[in-house]
Order: sequence, then C-alpha cells, then structure tokens
Amino acid sequence: MSNRFRSILAATALCGGALLAAAPAIAEDGPTLTLTVKDHKFDQTQPKAAANKPFTIVVKNLDKTPVEFESKSLRVEKVIAGGAEASFKIRALAPGKYKFEDEFHDKTARGELIVE
Repeated sequence: MSNRFRSILAATALCGGALLAAAPAIAEDGPTLTLTVKDHKFDQTQPKAAANKPFTIVVKNLDKTPVEFESKSLRVEKVIAGGAEASFKIRALAPGKYKFEDEFHDKTARGELIVE
C-alpha cells in the first residue's frame, strides 16, 4: 500500500468518525411545541417546556392576516403570513418564564413559556 493511499484512507476514516460523533448532537433537537394563532390569540398562553433541553417551537398562523411572533427573552422574531407557519429552534433554557407575543396584536396575543 502506498503512503498516499494510506493518507487518503486515514483521512476518510477520520472524517467518517467525526460525522458519527456529531450525529447525536444533530439528533438532539428535542421535542416540538406547537402554538396556534387564531382570531389574534394564541391557543396556549402558558405552554410548558423542559428545562436544560433544546426544543423547537412551531407557530401556525390560522388567521388571514400576518402575525409577528416575538420574544426578546427567547431571542426570536419573525413575521408569519396568514395561513403560514414558522419554526424556531430554541436553545436549552434555564427554568423560568419567557414572554412571547404577536407584536401586531399585542393586546390580545400574549403568553409566557413556562420552563421547568
């Protein structure tokens, strides 16, 4: 076996091992929490999530008008067209309460995520 072939084989094995090592991190997206907006209100005003674990929030806008899902404490903000949805990957959070709102309809569409 030539030295060049050994080098290529070693590099391939190293890359394959790195991909396998990264696989659990990629798979750890955690559970999905779905929030629905209808008539300018969230279906859940105090959804819950597990502390210290990443998760995904999906916001479904069932209204015909856009919403702006925003949470400064979660560090997310996005305009979601009427009839559309958006998802947000949320980092592992410490226990606590994290406020969110539809900034376009902040009088009626407010809530807080309870992390325990």
